[in-house]
Amino acid sequence: MSDMRTVVLVEGASDKSAVEALAERRGRDLAAEGVSLVAMGGATNIGTYIDKYGPTGRNLRLAGLCDAREERDFRRVLERAGFGSGLSRGDLEALGFFVCVADLEDELIRALGTATVERVVDAEGELRSFRTLQRQPAWRGGTTHAQLRRFMGSRGGRKLRYSGPLVAALDLDRVPRPLDRLLAHV
Repeated sequence: MSDMRTVVLVEGASDKSAVEALAERRGRDLAAEGVSLVAMGGATNIGTYIDKYGPTGRNLRLAGLCDAREERDFRRVLERAGFGSGLSRGDLEALGFFVCVADLEDELIRALGTATVERVVDAEGELRSFRTLQRQPAWRGGTTHAQLRRFMGSRGGRKLRYSGPLVAALDLDRVPRPLDRLLAHV
């Protein structure tokens, strides 16, 4: 895309889908605004994409979303690329990189509440599968929140399948902070 001015780096396709769904709900056309969403195929690929799109590459404006467990990697790569040193979480946010408490699914489940997420799972025709997971010995005593997180990650493609419907179910006044701030930044 020759009009690209900003690249938003996200871990995977489900994160990209969630950002796209929220942008659409807010009436934004990111492509028309010169914003390109890039699913990196895993957070460990951040260095490749910073090199490609950052100061030593195409020198585009960068932003991103990562899980808490990848925050240190993002910080290290951004520091190495010249975005500062000793970067704090606040510094990352000022640069346009936002951290999810655990991951984006965790953020969405907390924002929606487990009852709403269960309704979304039911609407997708998978409530029976979710109930089966809840009865498994390893998950029987867990919280519904933890069970839903596990369910979202228990089958390939499920995170992607649910990213749009979960964002669609959000009250726009209760958008998870990292997702809300990312869109506000770009």
